[in-house]
Amino acid sequence: MPRPSLDQSCTKIVATVGPACDTPEKLAELIEAGADVFRINTAHGKIPDHEQKLAAIREASAMTGVHVGVLLDLAGPKIRLGELVNEPLQCDVGMQLTFIRRGEPKTDHELTSTYGKLIDELTVGNRVMLADGMVALEVESVSADRAVCRVTAAGELRSRQGINLPGVKLSVSAMQRNDLDNAIWAADHGIDFISLSFVRTAEDVRTLKNVLTAHDCEALVIAKIEKPEALANLEQIVDAADGIMVARGDLGVEIDVAETPMAQKRIIRVCKEKVKPVIVATQMLESMHHSPRPTRAEASDVANAILDGADACMLSGETAIGDFPVKTVQMMSRIMQCTEQSLTHDMTERTVTNRVHPITTAVTFAATNIAEAIDASLIVIATKSGGTAWVKSKSRSLIPTLGASDCEETLRRMNLFWGIKPIAIKKMGHPAEIRTEICRWGKKTGVLKVGDRIVFVSGSGVVEKAHNSVVVHTVD
Repeated sequence: MPRPSLDQSCTKIVATVGPACDTPEKLAELIEAGADVFRINTAHGKIPDHEQKLAAIREASAMTGVHVGVLLDLAGPKIRLGELVNEPLQCDVGMQLTFIRRGEPKTDHELTSTYGKLIDELTVGNRVMLADGMVALEVESVSADRAVCRVTAAGELRSRQGINLPGVKLSVSAMQRNDLDNAIWAADHGIDFISLSFVRTAEDVRTLKNVLTAHDCEALVIAKIEKPEALANLEQIVDAADGIMVARGDLGVEIDVAETPMAQKRIIRVCKEKVKPVIVATQMLESMHHSPRPTRAEASDVANAILDGADACMLSGETAIGDFPVKTVQMMSRIMQCTEQSLTHDMTERTVTNRVHPITTAVTFAATNIAEAIDASLIVIATKSGGTAWVKSKSRSLIPTLGASDCEETLRRMNLFWGIKPIAIKKMGHPAEIRTEICRWGKKTGVLKVGDRIVFVSGSGVVEKAHNSVVVHTVD
């Protein structure tokens, strides 16, 4: 039985896999540094590329003995520029640029798009943001085959950079054909989490869930909040999804960048109220692409996300293509651990979720309070589905907590739950047998010593003819 990293952060780290870390050896280093979930970004590469990444992740998991989770990020209807005639193209304020419907651009000032209906959905006065908002345009005229725009914010453009249309209600579906193919591939390959980009309504989430259900897939669906429509429908989207990602890259372009911090706080607050895990993503340690240390502002950004209630923080290019992927994960873990020391467990607040039985919620809440009151060394949650661990993760108790299961899928999913350290046990048998196994492991590894108190919580279905049980055990 491998030892969970009880000395690492309670807040989980999602690391994106890319050329800088796509070997089993490098991924194993990231796991040892504190990575809990690996993200495969389907915006880059095809299914054979995803298969190579997944194989490397599984090998790294076997090497370290850690049941690391895997998140497949569906690209969604990301609109991009086509090929430019010459690049980079310097765009100055007042310059005129024209989107054309068909054919290749013939001059520097003609642009094409990957979205065939772009010109149909633009009207005079619309804003068009290019290259993550670095270049801004305003639409001046629209004809059958051309949309003439004027540059309002200067910058540099390159081929294939992103296009955002703040305030424009697009008719394109949140799930494209490639997304459907990737989702089916994920269902067939035991992916743990699937994130859906550019969600606008709860129906978008239900569409993906229906696809997964049809393929007998129990992956948790993570809805990415990056559109104004998603903010308008936030409560319904959170209800429909299994988790949420605050995708600040596109969100900070689709809405005023000045509004992004408060939008992030609102999203986290709603997720906390509805007991859904929430990931904060994009530019968290951006400078560590090429620097071995982050800026002080970036360190504060990570800390504030944790103080707001984030369950996980995500690294994107920092680990995928950065110069210091391992140092970046180590730094994020250090910031998390320092910040978590200021968190306090509220013994009066009890959240309710429809994901688990209300008795399970009540028992888990009471067990955490008991552990705090007796200064327990460890909380152990024996769970079949991970539901009990899900509830416990929202307590923000700093007492080390093991999520014990004999189900590999459950172990991997618990990697996204705040403060839960998954540990594999031989069999979900009688609770006394689980206690014996955990105590033997704890004394052997030095995690436990004689006299330590442990609070054991058995989830629904573990104890015969009972919803749950709570046992306080003293190590002898």
